[in-house]
Amino acid sequence: MKHSILMDVDTGIDDALAIMFAVKHPDIVVKAISCVSGNVDLDTVVDNTLKILDLMDAPQIPVAGGAVRPLIENARSAAFIHGEDGLGNVNLPATSRTPLPVHAVEMMRHVLSESSEPLTLVALAPLTNVALLLRTYPECAQKIEKILFMGGSASIGNATAVAEFNIWHDPEAAHIVINSGIPLTMYGLDVFNTVGMNTQQVSSLVTAEDRVSRVLGGLLAFRAEGPESEPELALSLIGDAGAVCSLVADSGLMYRETCPVQVQLAAGASRGQTMVDRRNHVGEDTIHGTADVWPDIDIVFSADVPQVLDLFLSTLGVRTESD
Repeated sequence: MKHSILMDVDTGIDDALAIMFAVKHPDIVVKAISCVSGNVDLDTVVDNTLKILDLMDAPQIPVAGGAVRPLIENARSAAFIHGEDGLGNVNLPATSRTPLPVHAVEMMRHVLSESSEPLTLVALAPLTNVALLLRTYPECAQKIEKILFMGGSASIGNATAVAEFNIWHDPEAAHIVINSGIPLTMYGLDVFNTVGMNTQQVSSLVTAEDRVSRVLGGLLAFRAEGPESEPELALSLIGDAGAVCSLVADSGLMYRETCPVQVQLAAGASRGQTMVDRRNHVGEDTIHGTADVWPDIDIVFSADVPQVLDLFLSTLGVRTESD
């Protein structure tokens, strides 16, 4: 089954891995890539995206820059996680590719309107561009088959105790998208935090002969230098790439549930939280008439990690020492 997709990215390390996978998988056709500020500033995101397309010898996929900040709040970079260049300081060569001279929202509208069939929108970043598209050109919703987004959590957060970065970075945009009525799949931290490689696997990539393997190893080997020293992480996560894997993975590789979800917009410690209702009984909020209707979302909760890693690595044509 072929999947024609639009990608929306804030290309740091794991967005790079996702792009690498998407352009190489035979059942995925990347129609265009829109960029948004998030992990790093917009100009860096665009440049990184083009460099990764060079690395993978990808065709001339249209790329355009979009929102430079969230709808309401200021941009808050995650460069300390991804390196100042957003790509773990792997120092990719300058690119000769150029982005389209239009705003990403205009490019997305054009690609959707010109498509003969609805497309899947794979959103791996704060949802600012997607929200702007749906508000500016609401007719585009009928050309989107579904939105697969990396974001949210039914458990812990990473930006805060309860909020995942992409949703926390622009909660209002996430609220617009989640309540859009478009079919949604959420690939959140519950599964995101489990799909990764160990130190031995990454080390074998870093010292490999082919360039793609070495760059992949460099991306996975990067470690953030936070305000306090932290123990070495046990896994190098493939992150957003796992979300793209979920598009083409066999049904048995990903465990999913459909649950009502809403985004917390109120100021305070829970802002940006994705509230996931996994109750199997009627609650007092329903009994007493205080419950709101939340949209039902297909949520990926867990994965067969070895099989997903095999899908990822084999698609890229690389092998690790423990394979």
